[in-house]
Amino acid sequence: MFQSFEVTARPEQGPPRLAALRKVMADQGLAGFVVPKADVHQGEYVAPRDDRLAWLTGFTGSAGAAVVLAEAAGVFVDGRYRVQARQQLAAEFTPVDWPEVQPAAWVREHLPEGALGIDPWLHTLKQQRALEAGLKGSGVALARVGNLVDRIWPDQPGPPMAPVRTHPDALAGRSSADKRAALAEDVRGLGAGVAVITLPDSLCWLLNIRGGDIPRNPVAHGFALLFDDGTVDLFMAAGKLSEVDLGPEVRCHAPEGFAAALEALEGPVLIDPESVPLAVVDAIRAEVIEGRDPCVLPKACKTDKELAGMRAAHERDAVAMCEFLAWLEETAPGDLTEIDVVTALEGFRRDTGALLDISFETISGSGPNGAIVHYRVSEESNRKLADGELLLIDSGGQYLDGTTDITRTLAIGAAPEAAQAAFTRVLQGMIAMSRARWPEGLSGRDLDALARMPLWMAGQDYGHGTGHGVGAYLCVHEGPQRLARTGMEKLREGMILSNEPGFYKEGAFGIRIENLMAVRKAAPLPEGTVKEMLDWETLTWVPIDRRLILAERLTAEERDWLNQYHATCRHMLRPRLGKRAAMWLDAATAEI
Repeated sequence: MFQSFEVTARPEQGPPRLAALRKVMADQGLAGFVVPKADVHQGEYVAPRDDRLAWLTGFTGSAGAAVVLAEAAGVFVDGRYRVQARQQLAAEFTPVDWPEVQPAAWVREHLPEGALGIDPWLHTLKQQRALEAGLKGSGVALARVGNLVDRIWPDQPGPPMAPVRTHPDALAGRSSADKRAALAEDVRGLGAGVAVITLPDSLCWLLNIRGGDIPRNPVAHGFALLFDDGTVDLFMAAGKLSEVDLGPEVRCHAPEGFAAALEALEGPVLIDPESVPLAVVDAIRAEVIEGRDPCVLPKACKTDKELAGMRAAHERDAVAMCEFLAWLEETAPGDLTEIDVVTALEGFRRDTGALLDISFETISGSGPNGAIVHYRVSEESNRKLADGELLLIDSGGQYLDGTTDITRTLAIGAAPEAAQAAFTRVLQGMIAMSRARWPEGLSGRDLDALARMPLWMAGQDYGHGTGHGVGAYLCVHEGPQRLARTGMEKLREGMILSNEPGFYKEGAFGIRIENLMAVRKAAPLPEGTVKEMLDWETLTWVPIDRRLILAERLTAEERDWLNQYHATCRHMLRPRLGKRAAMWLDAATAEI
């Protein structure tokens, strides 16, 4: 079983740890200290050793930060985690709505003067600049210090040391040598002689390797210097590399040598201010050029081989999902719990014989737990599925040929009409996004409103983005593409994104419907005047619960889309299902 259900943090653990941190702050002459959800590699996810925010505060969300002062401690969380934060934080911590309230503004309000400590390895150059700009003119100044949390964490886990594996060129669609040569040309084009790479998924994509240093994400921790001749200096623990041969153009060094190598670089040096730690910038003595991590955009635009692998992974995963949903309909509600649901679903994915891991902790939220956007069921929060409630299941698998992420909301028994009405609006938004065509050059923010409009018309909304990028057997969250108000990146052919509008009624239910989709060139229309247009290729093929749909509220176009989607699910999956699941599929995909 990949997923565990133990309670990893408790509110009562926070206050004594907060007191210990404040003592160290006072000893260092600091008026405050910032604890982000970050590690030295600046990826989205952190290893247990680096989960300082959760250890200190009890908040276990995947994003956030704490600012600890002598008399106040604010924990900054976005719309996905506000319900969760209120449940997990002790009274000594104050949840703060981010990005509506920025950390610097909060510090100015609560701290008239003093030194605010930051660990320069855990903050990017962009973050440091934002803090300094927000504090300008106040009596507060940033101070670079070592990590104070590490000093008070007596049983801090050791660094991850999972072995590195070669990722086949046949699945990647490009060799590492080809990638390095192309990116070296990009580096030269920017006037630089070397690029610094710290993001784990960038490093693994560039070298066609995968690892296991981050739970649920097949990446390895390390640093890299990509030179303008296509060679690489890789800084990674030797113990991880015993099973791979990276070739003579990749020179391997111990991680401890990274800082000295930075100091010895002759410029210009390309760094990404959004992902390179401040400590890296401090160590470089040569001229610095700021630009994007050269791996980010080509990694996001999948090759034909990667797209083929993702299609295969999603079809395989859809078979597992349908077998699971057929089982669930036979079994629920009875005595099933949220943990039973997670355990069964992982079992059906394992039955494919291809599952390497789940792609994130499965969200199995029934009734009020479904309204916690990133709910993680534990032995203490586990509840039985009850008749008349909704069950929200957000899950995914890691397969060698692709990464999946799917959410389905299900009726347990007869759902209340208010839930059906909200579900129908969410479905209409999801269909609107799925049917979209748009002129080449638009970004995610230009499309985001399509998924929200049906909810907006009812005075409703959701507090998360409509979609995130997804890696190909890499991280389930991948930038730079997003479907969100903040999605500034131009959508390009080959990018994969989720389409997941939702609605959450705190204390009652949560609704989310999610498919993954790939950007592709749209077929020309007879009367079209825009030459280059894009649209979506749907990758996820699992029925949507018809019991929750108020069919009379769908337009003819929405009804046609849903019926065609279900017909494709039936045609694609039925030959691969067992008898029970095939019968379930026939009923689940009947025309509306």
